[in-house]
Amino acid sequence: MPERSPWSCILWDVDGTIVDASEGILRRLTTTLEHFGLRPPTRGELVHWIGPPMFESFQVNVGMTPEQATEAVAFYRGLNKTEGFTGSAKLYPGVADIIHEVQAAGIPQATASSKPEIQVVALMDHFGLAPAFTATVGATLDERTLSSKADIVAEALRRLEAAGVDTSRPVLVGDRHHDVEGATANEVPVIFVRWGFSWPHESEGAQAAVDTPEELRALLLVPDVQV
Repeated sequence: MPERSPWSCILWDVDGTIVDASEGILRRLTTTLEHFGLRPPTRGELVHWIGPPMFESFQVNVGMTPEQATEAVAFYRGLNKTEGFTGSAKLYPGVADIIHEVQAAGIPQATASSKPEIQVVALMDHFGLAPAFTATVGATLDERTLSSKADIVAEALRRLEAAGVDTSRPVLVGDRHHDVEGATANEVPVIFVRWGFSWPHESEGAQAAVDTPEELRALLLVPDVQV
């Protein structure tokens, strides 16, 4: 049966929503913080690092100054470039299938990620998802010019509109409170997924929260019943 969506377009967070890049992030953070004489995070502490821009996280989590954080981000990104943007990253089971089904239903999609856009592009290409997105949007490489989730969501909507997409009924799929806050600033409702790196309270303010891809799919696609 043909399917449609209650949404005119769908925005996707990447880390913790589509892609699990935690193994590589933990490895690079360990190397970076040890380089600067700081204790690296445990895997359990990754929740404090995955989601916000790294420039912000180095300041909030380990007390770096903006200047030190700039240096740390550059060092971290250098490791990322050496290892390759897709190394050790993997898809969350079932999510890519939903993205392809949404594409097949003719619903425009865009990424709205706090990862540098060059990395988002590489990941979507690597996993064969690039054709499903009308716009692939991420942060600027310095994570300062374009970094806040609110600005990234606004940019994703702008690029979709420029492509002729109806953005009157958008939704963002994400896994952190930054997603909820950034989308809300743009009057975009959020479907919160709980398989990423988040605390239970972070779903507050979302229109809905789901535990499985099947639950997410049911909110994004419905049978197109002809009366």
